[in-house]
Amino acid sequence: MHSKKTKPDELSTGKLSVFLVFLMMLFLVLSEWNIKPINPLILRYSELLNLAEQRRLTQLRIDQDWIEGDALMIPYREPQSFRTSRVEDTQLIDRLHRSQVSFQGVSSHGLKGLFHALVWFFPIALLMSFWVFLSRRVGTQGHPKGFMSLTQSKARLYSETDLMTRFSDVAGVEEAKEELKDIVKFLRHPHQYSILGAKMPKGILLVGPPGTGKTLLAKAVAGEARVPFFSINGSEFVEMFVGLGAARVRDLFAHARESAPAIVFIDELDALGKSRALSMTSGGPHEEKEQTLNQLLAELDGFDSSDGVILLAATNRPEILDPALLRAGRFDRRILVDRPDRKGRQDILGVHLRKVKTSSSIDITGIAAMTTGFSGADLANLVNEATLEATRRNAPFVEDSHLMVAFERVVAGVERKTRILSMKERTTVAYHEMGHATVALALGQNEVIHKVSIIPRGLGSLGYTMSRPTEDLYLMGKKDLETKLAVALGGRVAEEIFLTDISTGARDDLEKATEIAKTMVTLYGMSKDLGVGVYSEYSDSMLGGHSSLRKLDYSETTAREIDLAVRQILCNALSRAEGVIRVHSHLVEEGVTLLMKDEIIGEKDLIKLWKEHKSKT
Repeated sequence: MHSKKTKPDELSTGKLSVFLVFLMMLFLVLSEWNIKPINPLILRYSELLNLAEQRRLTQLRIDQDWIEGDALMIPYREPQSFRTSRVEDTQLIDRLHRSQVSFQGVSSHGLKGLFHALVWFFPIALLMSFWVFLSRRVGTQGHPKGFMSLTQSKARLYSETDLMTRFSDVAGVEEAKEELKDIVKFLRHPHQYSILGAKMPKGILLVGPPGTGKTLLAKAVAGEARVPFFSINGSEFVEMFVGLGAARVRDLFAHARESAPAIVFIDELDALGKSRALSMTSGGPHEEKEQTLNQLLAELDGFDSSDGVILLAATNRPEILDPALLRAGRFDRRILVDRPDRKGRQDILGVHLRKVKTSSSIDITGIAAMTTGFSGADLANLVNEATLEATRRNAPFVEDSHLMVAFERVVAGVERKTRILSMKERTTVAYHEMGHATVALALGQNEVIHKVSIIPRGLGSLGYTMSRPTEDLYLMGKKDLETKLAVALGGRVAEEIFLTDISTGARDDLEKATEIAKTMVTLYGMSKDLGVGVYSEYSDSMLGGHSSLRKLDYSETTAREIDLAVRQILCNALSRAEGVIRVHSHLVEEGVTLLMKDEIIGEKDLIKLWKEHKSKT
């Protein structure tokens, strides 16, 4: 085989392009009109705004990344040259106009004035050939900012005057806010912590399910501390080319040190800090990710919190993070940002309802009781849907009825009024839903049936039985789970008893019931035959103090015993539901009659129906 040789024309073109670019750069350096100081004074952005208000700025030059100029600094008599990082501030121009500060915009690297003149001396075709040649050499075709900006951090910088989020804007996570108040105090008054020799944690990891307000909480910390806030997503570090992510990590921390005191926030840390052991089992190592993670670890080891830089990170998958990232001295503190309880949901609703026009008689407590398991983002969406519903009805303000419609829309989906069911289908759905409701009423579970409906909603729901818990539960006993199984199977049993046939409508109920029964056997040790062992396929384990995933192996004999135990639990629940429905068959018939007439039975009507039935029996 012959090796491919480069043609002489390609070599000469490349060398000529490099030589011409060298001349261009030399021209730019020698022809710079305003000679910049070698060591300009570095200012914080807030100091720049203060100088502008005092009208002590002259000859301000605004670049896309920097702001340079001269300022009369006390006690100096002569103007001092300064430089500061430019942040996202939409009111900057208005502030400068009000302060009567003269300024001009300049392009990156000072090319705006000379570029057009140089174009006349260099053929456009030659310039295009140079960029094509250079892009092939560095492999950055199509990058919007050129190859020089690839190693720059993509973090968004918010100044202390831009962040208006405060702890009062965050509700439902009171424990997390209390732990983060130490960070705010340290950033605002660091000398108080140095008296006894205390040090703030280098890194703080916010852990919790999606939508619980981790990012909002991080912004609130920066807003309360009134320090610059660098925000970036973990996936923004990783690129196709090896080494770019590590360079961006270095650049991010370098800018943070220059702006100290400051907060660096990395969202979705698991995209960057995934365990290297897990990477080996899922397709092999990723060189770029490993280099970026190693650089992050080095930066965490290389800076001290006394420098005024605090690293905040958020993830909803802490179990897959690399143990080296979580060890003491890096992420020293882990703060749980969990789904809110009833009091927390009430506070969150109050925060969001303050922003809309509401009725004075609105029942926030009742809505909070119904939304068990909702995150902060879910509650914000609920309020927004209620506001949209009130707008559609031309209501002057949001009322309880709008919130209830929004709740049903979020939980069950949008009403599908165009879907017309046949009489047979309506009857089947009515018996099915009354089967659920009857078992729930008879067994007296810790939930109240809010509504029974045969109106199609969502993607595949032809009817629904909506319940709300009487209180937040954090533990469930074996009897509670068995009752939950009986309620789930009540619809299927009602079809079989009253219609002497079964339909496909019980698919979702059967899936949920099977999952509950399987977890009872494999995770909670609720099977007498299998005992208290854990037989889940995957389980969290504590290895070296950190949570990780491991596969649990068991024999085929054990697998068969698991299947038999799950089947026995489901059969017992089915028999229990059948006994309840046969005893209260008149209640089912009366409920079906009402559903066929009105399509909906509300909570009050259902309670009335149950009391009348109990009085007859």
